Amino acid sequence: MPIESKAGSRRYAPFGTAIKAAEAAPGLYLVATPIGNLGDVTLRALELLAGADVIACEDTRVTRKLTERYGITTPLTPYHEHNAAEARPKLLARLADGQAVALVSDAGTPLISDPGYKLVRAACEAGHAVTALPGASAVLTALSVAGLPTDHFFFEGFLPPRQGARQKRIAALANVPATLVLFESGPRIAAALADLAATLGTRAAAICRELTKLHEEVKRSDLVALAHEYSTGAETRGEFVIVVAPPPDGGEPAENIDDLLRQALTRVSVKDAVGEVALATGRPRREVYQRALVLARATADDAD
Repeated sequence: MPIESKAGSRRYAPFGTAIKAAEAAPGLYLVATPIGNLGDVTLRALELLAGADVIACEDTRVTRKLTERYGITTPLTPYHEHNAAEARPKLLARLADGQAVALVSDAGTPLISDPGYKLVRAACEAGHAVTALPGASAVLTALSVAGLPTDHFFFEGFLPPRQGARQKRIAALANVPATLVLFESGPRIAAALADLAATLGTRAAAICRELTKLHEEVKRSDLVALAHEYSTGAETRGEFVIVVAPPPDGGEPAENIDDLLRQALTRVSVKDAVGEVALATGRPRREVYQRALVLARATADDAD
């Protein structure tokens, strides 16, 4: 039995005056939405959202703020990580029935640290048209204002919430020859910066908070200084993007290796510290171990 379309009036009002939207052709549409400022939406996105049969979104309450702002009455249906297995077949059934399905995330470009790739893959495998409507992206927005190299960058998304797993992941990222872009939440930003500084040292970085929103803030310094600032009372409310410079050419100088070893040894054993620093700096494990022995002898001499 065909699924009945429940599309609204197919109108939108970008400038306060209602405009009739064309009925969208059948297929799946990946629509970028604002990351904060509701004015950062494209006219093409508004027309598509108004002309679609249904809008699949992470949180209907969040997306409704956008649709109400622009007079869009297209029905909303939830599609998020907790209901995706159940909701995906229903969306695919709509596509099979010739409907136009718009997929949005709470903010920014769909599928970037958000659910959706399995739906896209299934739609492609079923032969449905899949179209992207580009727009706002927290990754590119942060990268553009960070003042760090943009020719190569690596998007990591969120680091693991538990410290041990987070430290291991940071160590694995240490030698990626590109600017790193990470997401982080307010409650974890200080801990994440502390672990980044412990492993990556004094690399240049930018902390971008509440991008495009009223209280947008960008702090540029090195990781050690930023970690100290956020451990001593910097504002942690809001959503964060961390941008970190790529590793320096030619590896870390010996004094930096010593600093990294000292920091690591406050947290882990000598063996683990050597492995962590060797991975972070790209230096041979034997060389790092020799530096650890020198530090140990110096510490023993100081104690005497």
